[in-house]
Amino acid sequence: MLSFLEKFIFALLILITLIAFFYPVFKRYLIIRRGQPLARKDKFGARLARMLSRVLLQRCSLRNERLATGFIHAGFFYAAITFDLMTVNHTLEGFSTHLSLFGHGSARTVVSFLVDLMALIVLIATFYFAIRRFILRPQALKTTPLDSALIYFFLLATTISYLFFEACAASARPDEIRLSFLGPVFNRFLFGQDAEALKIARLYHVSWWLHIVIVYAFIAYVPHSKYFHMFAGPINLIFHRKESPGEISPLDLEKQEVFGLEKASDLTWKDCLDAFACIECGRCQDVCPAFISGKPLSPKMIIFNLEKHLLASFPLLKARERDKLPGLVPAIIKPEEIWTCTSCGACMHVCPVEIEHLPKIFGLRQSKVLMESDFPPELSSFFRNLETNANPWGIGFARRAEWAEKEKVPLLADHPEAEILLFTGCAGSFDESGQAIARAVVRLLRQAGVNFAILGEEEKCCGDAARRLGNEYLFQILARQNLETFSHYKVKKILTFCPHGYHTLKYEYPKLLRLFPDIPDREKELLARIEVFSHLEFFLDLIRQGRLKLKSKEMKVTLHDSCYYGRHHGLIKEPRKLLHSIRGISLVELKNCQEHSFCCGAGGGLMWTEEKLGERINRLRTKEIISTPAKAVITTCPFCLTMIRDGLKDLGQEDLSVFEISQLLADSLA
Repeated sequence: MLSFLEKFIFALLILITLIAFFYPVFKRYLIIRRGQPLARKDKFGARLARMLSRVLLQRCSLRNERLATGFIHAGFFYAAITFDLMTVNHTLEGFSTHLSLFGHGSARTVVSFLVDLMALIVLIATFYFAIRRFILRPQALKTTPLDSALIYFFLLATTISYLFFEACAASARPDEIRLSFLGPVFNRFLFGQDAEALKIARLYHVSWWLHIVIVYAFIAYVPHSKYFHMFAGPINLIFHRKESPGEISPLDLEKQEVFGLEKASDLTWKDCLDAFACIECGRCQDVCPAFISGKPLSPKMIIFNLEKHLLASFPLLKARERDKLPGLVPAIIKPEEIWTCTSCGACMHVCPVEIEHLPKIFGLRQSKVLMESDFPPELSSFFRNLETNANPWGIGFARRAEWAEKEKVPLLADHPEAEILLFTGCAGSFDESGQAIARAVVRLLRQAGVNFAILGEEEKCCGDAARRLGNEYLFQILARQNLETFSHYKVKKILTFCPHGYHTLKYEYPKLLRLFPDIPDREKELLARIEVFSHLEFFLDLIRQGRLKLKSKEMKVTLHDSCYYGRHHGLIKEPRKLLHSIRGISLVELKNCQEHSFCCGAGGGLMWTEEKLGERINRLRTKEIISTPAKAVITTCPFCLTMIRDGLKDLGQEDLSVFEISQLLADSLA
């Protein structure tokens, strides 16, 4: 097909394109290699299989958040694969007509039909995405308009040049495209019925070159665009995070010199990969309660700015000149932004390529608190209260068990044989609403005949809020004290009615043990085996065993799913089963429910900060609640209860009842 000179030019074009493509790719690879170590290579085969299922079946894009867009993206994905194969075929045929992926027989005719179909899909998808971005202009898609315009141009140019090539082929090589339905149409449209065969044959040659040049120009541009997610995204999925979105890796305070994320060189290799895998779709921003409520935080912009910062910092990263690197705050994010994240995990839940926003925000907080002592002023008293009295309110630690005295709740010190340690937490010990929940839990446990006890003043704050707010040092002190107490009493089972305590005790305490070399290995083994139960699972099991009998209660309720029980740990069915175990309860689901629940605003330690910017998050959630016909709202967290109750008071809707699920169960005891 090509002359010797043309083949030489074509080979040169391929070489230039490969250099233009792989140089920026290699640059990104080097940046990732400079990242701090992170163990993410376990069970690689399973990781690879999971990635293939998510990508090839397009499970990553077919999500409820944007289902229509997801279907169009899926069609576009399969079209892109088809076009990639056809590009390889055109490249081979450029050197010899005998080199072909599909041959020149029936297989080629079928492929020509499929490619026509995919070309149609690409045209539809490109116009859909262009209209969405440049005419409808949702808030989530207002970054990099030039990049988007160039991508849409290349997509249209690639498709139209291919159709022009097919139109010429309809006359030059009709047998190979007899199943093509677009080629003949374009042929008649462009050339009419009486076109000269010689003229079309020449145009066929020109059309091949036109299509190839456009395709290879697009390939060279890909690494510089968000279209690069086609390569980085699947790789990012392989190294996905298996832990809960809110889980924080422990810092070795004795050995590490840098705490948290101060500069780009402190990022892990996965943090860097995240930056290059971003699609800029804005799904994370769409569901972020901080952004929705008018606060400056945008999880999308954190990742977007991180990518730009990493590329700009490449010479310093390559030379390992950390001292010359600017701080990530304020280089990529303003100080006020990092303190508005509720750690709800919605951003990570909806991300198609599973970018990890929360660890970066937590790392930035750790750096500000531990390295610079720079944090919101109200946190000074919060940290001081935890240091002196092991609770956020600063109430004397000796009063932790006062609520239990009237209830005559046994102390573990007096009843070391107790099967279950009820970890009441700070809310259950000191807050009036939390104490009401604790009393309901005690009533349920006694009704079921559970042998339990509490620690009383020996219990310390679990440290969840201190850790989310960046004070890893204080968290480890509190955790160490609790672990020593658990070890002293040889605790085997812990029950908690706080999602934050559940998360911290069950998933974060065990990973701290390696940092305490003075604890004997035998004790560490026993501590690692402690079973931690959420009250949702525990009470549901008691009902199944027939140890809790519930009477009928006519009530229409709605359920607010807590972030740490629901989205973080998948406890979605349990609260609903508990509600349905009470005859007469009618559940009205909220618009944002289950794993898509909207945060109450207390998570991430923000219960203890002043919400000065934008609308209060609990107001937004409460507005959604009062829009339902429900007469009561049920929570599964003492902090959610407080936030929603405050929201109802703020909106003048105090006639709507608020219960923690334990209270509803206790009131329904037969």
